[in-house]
This record gives sequence, C-alpha cells and structure tokens, in this order.
Amino acid sequence: MMKISVLEGSEYFRGLLLLIARDRDVSDSEAGLMLRVGKALGLEREFCEGAIREILENPHVPTDPPAFSRPELARKFIKDGLTVAAVDRAIHQSEEEWLRLTAQRNGVGADWFEMQREAVLAASPSWESRLELDDLTVEYSARSSS
Repeated sequence: MMKISVLEGSEYFRGLLLLIARDRDVSDSEAGLMLRVGKALGLEREFCEGAIREILENPHVPTDPPAFSRPELARKFIKDGLTVAAVDRAIHQSEEEWLRLTAQRNGVGADWFEMQREAVLAASPSWESRLELDDLTVEYSARSSS
C-alpha cells in the first residue's frame, strides 16, 4: 500500500475527472468508474456525483495535468487514466494527449507510456477493472489539540 496525502488524493480525483471530460461526453461507465475512484479516495458520494455532473460546464476547475510528488504515484495515475479513458472502448486523441502531457510533467518516459497504453487497449477494461488506486491509502493528518 502506498500512502498519499489528502491533497494528492484530491489531485488524483481531479485529474481523472478532467480526463473523462476531454471528449466532452461523460458516459455512464465513466461516471460509474469515477464514483468508485471517489469512494476509494475517501470522498463523499454526493460530492463526486456533483463533480461528475458539473465537470463539462464548470469553468473554474483548473485544467492543467496533475503533478505528483513521486514518479511511482504518477505512473499509477497514468495507468488508471488509461483504464478510465478506455472504459468507453476508445482512447480519444484529446484524452491520450492530455495523459501524455501528464507523463511528461511528471518525468514518466514516452516508451513506458506507450507500453501501458497498448496493455490497456489489449485488456478491454470495464468500470469493474482493477485500478492502481486500489493500492493507495489516503492519509489524513491528525490535528494537534493545542
């Protein structure tokens, strides 16, 4: 299990949410997968449903690719991103370009990205697919009682 901060967990969710909006259509399978992502990251269902519903119209959500503190976390995100992008049976060009930008921003090599892309396309993922985030634990820091 890899421990991540609440901030990185929210960035993971935001990044995948932006990804499903890249083709300007959020499918039922993408929405179902995002609800699963939100639950795994400890987010409230109502928050996730609202974010999914509003992502296509909300101009206030930053659209830059996420930057993570560790390359291992970035690779997990990209693998999950490829799975999410392929859940509607196609990785759209805008989704792939955005994931490639994410890889570049996080120092993940193009060869590794291409290998992962091919593996995901061969696997034919569904919203029930195993995700890398299943190995993440969001660590909430305890507040001091001063």
